[in-house]
Amino acid sequence: MSAYRGTGAWVDRFDPEVYANPAPAVSQMAAAGVHTLYIQTGNYKLADTDVIHPEGLAVAIETAHSLGMRVVGWYLPGFADRGEDFRRMMEAIDFTTPAGQHLDSFAVDIEATAIRSIAARNASMIKLSRRLRAAVPSRYALGAIVPDERSSTIAPGLWPGFPFLAIRPYYDVALPMAYSTDRGHGKKFVYGYTLANVQFVRAAMRRPVHLIAGISNHLKAGEPKAAVDAARAAHAVGVSFYNFTASRLAEWQALASWSVRRASLQKLK
Repeated sequence: MSAYRGTGAWVDRFDPEVYANPAPAVSQMAAAGVHTLYIQTGNYKLADTDVIHPEGLAVAIETAHSLGMRVVGWYLPGFADRGEDFRRMMEAIDFTTPAGQHLDSFAVDIEATAIRSIAARNASMIKLSRRLRAAVPSRYALGAIVPDERSSTIAPGLWPGFPFLAIRPYYDVALPMAYSTDRGHGKKFVYGYTLANVQFVRAAMRRPVHLIAGISNHLKAGEPKAAVDAARAAHAVGVSFYNFTASRLAEWQALASWSVRRASLQKLK
């Protein structure tokens, strides 16, 4: 679980400049007090790519570790070809840098709708999750990147009736894509929306929650701090914004407030 605690920064396949030269970006994250780098390793739509920019991934892992950070890889499966999805995820989990280092954990981005039938999609997603859990050591933490409350409960939506409880045995932490920017604006709204999502997902899946807020450059004044404050109030284990390249000073300052507040509480104890 340690990789999911505290603050995080996200890198995806649309950030080629980071993969090409990860060290400056990772150093910037570390300087801002970020605890974990979340970096995409693959996508079911990339037919000829098992691991995105393996050279850059290796540098990112080694740089992050040298700066005391953790690294979580993440992959977007389509669930239509579970064999291919599984192979690519295991390629990432087994990935070894020239210095013999690995990802500290791995998370599955559960949002693809390539399978239109919800029932069939649920069944395939659960089977893939079960197979992945069985393939890694029992103490190896797996994260489930899941839809927010609105997307997973109301039809029409991304994934109505999302089977949170059914996937609980296979994942150690839930990472809801609670993007307030898709739902509304204002500090009061963002605080309430974030608080509700942490509480909902934790109750639905009965797992600790790392809250993903965002989208970074769509947040308005005061909203980043409201999201971090709400995540803390709801007892999330960590918080982050999506994503690194879109993040501005307001997001970095909000994340820093999480770390400062947590450190103060530890001293009081």
